[in-house]
Amino acid sequence: MPATELSVRALLLDMDGTLVNSDAVVERCWRRWADRQGLDGDAVMSVVHGRQGHLSMAILLPDRPMEQNLAENRLMLAEETADTEGVVPVAGAAAFLTSLDGHPHALVTSADLALARVRMAAAGLPFPELAVTAESVGASKPDPEGFLKAAAALGVDPADCLVLEDSEAGIAAGRAAGMRVLGIGPRAAAHRPTAHVPDLTTVRVTRGADGTLLVTA
Repeated sequence: MPATELSVRALLLDMDGTLVNSDAVVERCWRRWADRQGLDGDAVMSVVHGRQGHLSMAILLPDRPMEQNLAENRLMLAEETADTEGVVPVAGAAAFLTSLDGHPHALVTSADLALARVRMAAAGLPFPELAVTAESVGASKPDPEGFLKAAAALGVDPADCLVLEDSEAGIAAGRAAGMRVLGIGPRAAAHRPTAHVPDLTTVRVTRGADGTLLVTA
């Protein structure tokens, strides 16, 4: 397959499933939650990737008060933050992040700041200077707010940003922000990203004389 080349001015990076493989923790925590609620674990796992936890709960238990979802999500975040067993970098993530030094980029994740720092550290990855986390937004992915805030903080037009995402909610958020999306990993392929790669090992970023970034994938 020929390489895809995308000319952009900033890269906006999801964390879970894009830079960090945290599937083992997510599966453990959310399947335990599913068991407590009497829900099918596979059905729960089909919803939770890419979203803030309380919104996943609202989708799965639509008649439950949001206050209860918010309270349970605080417990879920604490549980996930304490569990780093099996957290590893996505293939190629370390070299990819190193290649972004000096280039405009930001982390945009549905995790809160504490969880994001713990998971990036557990995977041995540097934490980007700019991060838009759950505390930074009023609406979770698939709402585009996080990506639009990151673009504004970087001073880059949304149309000149490339989102790297793995989940349906994240890809939808990037598209809603008017950005192109590079899908990472097996979950991304079915959700119409602009381009798709199995991991980060083949993604290259070079800067042109005018400051434009050429992303080859």
